[in-house]
Parts: sequence; C-alpha cells; structure tokens
Amino acid sequence: MADGGGRGRAYIGSFTAAGGPGIVTAAVAPGTGALKVLSGLNGVRDPSYLALSAHGDVLYAVSETAEGAVAAYRVSGDRPEPAGPPVPVDGNGPTHLAVHAGHVLTANYGSGSVTTVPLRADGSLAGAPSGVLRHTGSGPHTPRQQGPHAHQVQPDPSGRWIVSVDLGTDSVRVCTLTDGALDIHREVALRPGSGPRHLAFHPDGTRAYVLNELTPTLVTCRWDAEEGSLKPLSEIPVLAGAPEGDAYPSGVVTSSDGRFVWTATRGEDVLSTFAVEGDDLRLVGTVICGGRWPRALTESGGFLYVANERSGEVTWFAVDPATGLPRYEGSVEVPAASCVVFD
Repeated sequence: MADGGGRGRAYIGSFTAAGGPGIVTAAVAPGTGALKVLSGLNGVRDPSYLALSAHGDVLYAVSETAEGAVAAYRVSGDRPEPAGPPVPVDGNGPTHLAVHAGHVLTANYGSGSVTTVPLRADGSLAGAPSGVLRHTGSGPHTPRQQGPHAHQVQPDPSGRWIVSVDLGTDSVRVCTLTDGALDIHREVALRPGSGPRHLAFHPDGTRAYVLNELTPTLVTCRWDAEEGSLKPLSEIPVLAGAPEGDAYPSGVVTSSDGRFVWTATRGEDVLSTFAVEGDDLRLVGTVICGGRWPRALTESGGFLYVANERSGEVTWFAVDPATGLPRYEGSVEVPAASCVVFD
C-alpha cells in the first residue's frame, strides 16, 4: 500500500436495503487521508463487503442477500463499470470475500459455507462456483450458534492456505485450494460460545488475532505456515471494563509495521488500541469511533477508516506513531456504510 500521497481511490460498501447507495467511490486526499465522494453505483443489492484484485483494476462485491451473489466491476475511472452479470454463490448471506489464485472466495454467513468462484484472465467472473465447502457444527450460544455461520475467508500471508472464521461453530478452518475447491486441512477449536468473527494476521506471518463477536475478546494465536496450524495462546478483553450495554466487536486490523492491533466494537461504538509485545497484547486505550455501530475497520496509509453503519458515515483517524492511539480527523456521509477498501 502506498503512503497518503500516492493513494487515489477508496471504495465503500453499503446496505441498499437500509437506504445505502450501493458502492461508493471516493477520492483520497494526499497527506490528510480525507475522503471525498465521487460517485455511487447501485448495481447489486446490499454490497456489504468489497475486495480488489491484486492489480487493483477489478473490484469484487458480495450481495448479502438470501440468494447470495458476487459481482465484478472495472475500476479504471471514477465510477465502477460492471464486468459481466453477478454470479450466484450457492450460499445464503455472503458477508466477506477474498481474491486468491484466480478465484473469488465468499464466506456465506446464513448457510455456513465458503464458495469458490473461478476468474477469467481479465479478472471477470468465469461462471458458476467451482466448489462450495459446507461447514458443520454448532455452539452453546442460543440462538446465534444453532448452526455454522462462516463470517470471514482469507488467504494466509504465505498464500499456501485459506482460513475461514465461523461464528456458529467457535472455530477456524484451515483449508487448501486445489482445482477450484477447498479441502479442510484442520479445524481449530476456540472457546465455546466466544463467536469468532474476523481474523487478522501479523505482518511477520507468525501470529494471528481472532476477534470474537459474542464475547468482546481478542485471541492471540501462533500461526505456522509450514504446518498450516493455528494455536491459541491467550485471550483478552477488547474493552477496559464491563460494557454498559451491547458490545459486539466487528473488525480487527494490524498496523503495517506490526506494532499495533486495532479493533472496533459496536454498541459501545469504540476503537480499541493494543500494543504488540511479543506474543502478548496490551490494551493501550479506547476512543469513540465518531459514529454509531462501527461495522468495519480498515488501515491505509497511516490512517484508520471506520464504516459506521447506523449513523451512516465513514470516519477517519490519524494514528499517533508512539502510542498507536487514533485521533479523529473527519467524516463523509455514506448511509448504511459497511466497509472501506483502497486501491
């Protein structure tokens, strides 16, 4: 990722069913990280999560609906252009996606599955899914864990493995991608009832941080890319004290230099900063997120960006280089905002 002076565009997902404009394109101001809305595109329903191709020329979006689909767009200008029709993912409620090895992978929350969709050489969707990995299992939290709920899918830093985080089964699955289909290498159990939502790898590729939604905690894990193994080491709260009401963590990111980890928590509507101290994390402090219901958190060019779903804006923060604490800098209105990615 280039620094603040070199970045050009941000792409913001939103929930059209809640009044969102679809996919928003915004310019990123050099140096300040400020966003300015350029266009909106209502191409598919509820494009809640987005991802860019490795070259940054194609944007992919889930359609978080009961039918479930993925769409691809060319992004050479200020407004994305469809690169073919959306493709059904044979899964309910896709909430996350990743691009890897000539495929788009979607985590389907409603059906508890991960879908693999092949890509053509130009980055467009090649057609129907080449594989659907259906998770099995449940957890003790009723009603959120009556069955599997895949919430995130991504490759590990080595590119050898795919990990999927399942809130419904309290586990992370480590998979291989072969001939367009995922196969489970191992399933790693986490604390029952914790409800893991998202995972972020440390830049050095030896650790991973799993954020739990059903209990506001963060788990530090040892990651072994040779063996494809994830070993939980410790679990700490993401808040300094007991929450006053609802507290549902949503996003976790690491700094590019590996010194800090940040999380967002809905209900409390705060960002938490952790200092990385070897295999341990230390809570530095929390700041308000500048809106309500921070659904997603992104780091780019030394700034943190928060998609505040219920208050309908994206806020951005400068980061103190010594403490890692965010400082509010500004916001831009995007109704029902759900995620932000950068070229």
